[in-house]
Amino acid sequence: MTKNDILEIKQLLNAPRNIVIVPHKNPDGDAMGSSLALYHYLKGLGHQTKVIVPNDYPSFLKWLPGDRTVLIYEGSVDMANTAIADADIIFTLDFNALNRTGAMEPALKSASAVKILIDHHQQPENYAKYIYSDVSMSSTCEMIYHFLVMLDAVLSIDAKIASCLYVGIMTDTGSFRFSSTTSTTHRVVADLIDKGAKNTVIHNKVYDNNSHNRLKLLGCALNNLKVLKDYNTAYITLSQEELNAFKFKKGDTEGVVNYALSVKDVQFAVIFIEHKIESLVKISFRSNSAFDVNQFARKHFNGGGHINAAGGRSEMSLNDTIEKFISILPQYKNDLKS
Repeated sequence: MTKNDILEIKQLLNAPRNIVIVPHKNPDGDAMGSSLALYHYLKGLGHQTKVIVPNDYPSFLKWLPGDRTVLIYEGSVDMANTAIADADIIFTLDFNALNRTGAMEPALKSASAVKILIDHHQQPENYAKYIYSDVSMSSTCEMIYHFLVMLDAVLSIDAKIASCLYVGIMTDTGSFRFSSTTSTTHRVVADLIDKGAKNTVIHNKVYDNNSHNRLKLLGCALNNLKVLKDYNTAYITLSQEELNAFKFKKGDTEGVVNYALSVKDVQFAVIFIEHKIESLVKISFRSNSAFDVNQFARKHFNGGGHINAAGGRSEMSLNDTIEKFISILPQYKNDLKS
């Protein structure tokens, strides 16, 4: 984002506007944290601001300041479409392509509002007038912090904004252990704590608020863990029947793939989750080396993301998807063993 872009955005925000903030479908901690942090900042400037999410999100994020103001598109389509059509500005956060918003895509495409993209995923589409894209950033929440710095608004960060930003940085860095966590990330986090983010409380609300069923589902997932030593790879499967048995709720499988990555010598970890209602197998890829799971997901499983964390999907059965995955690995043996 250029200095001229920032000057123009400052001008846009000088007068009260109708503003809509949109994260991606199945929003996670970074998506909700960045959206609500920006919501509080813009609301403080006097703008009519609305966060509209494509669908619901995990209960462990429902405590975030401003959560009750969020509009869920799939349950309020007409109201959401009206807000999008009436918007002067639309911020799209934590995604790089409008199809990541699911059923919201047509309304966003046809909207006349000025669009501003803030995201850290690779290869963003060119749909926005202003694009702040940085794939080296740990999270969109860290980018929102820097965006506020560019707007000379860092002093506007209060405890509510700081808490929202802390959640996104914490979750997208795997509690600050992924390689995207830099010294700058830690300096940002230190400032957020100084501004009122209660790090221990936030961590407990996100990670230590498990239902009994979620822990039993985790046990099932770990029981299904397979290690392919020849490829330094591990994968986990969860069938629809297993999800049903433990009363699966959105967010229950968040972070489970990282257990596979924690196995000694494993460089590449995957979880395959069957969703029969959608006729899909949803896939999460992780690596802790130079192995590029973004390219792997894009090439083989209709996905993408970051070098060390990406998502994908398959319309084949769970078993056929796993067979396809295993059949592909020989192509990458040298990369995975190096």
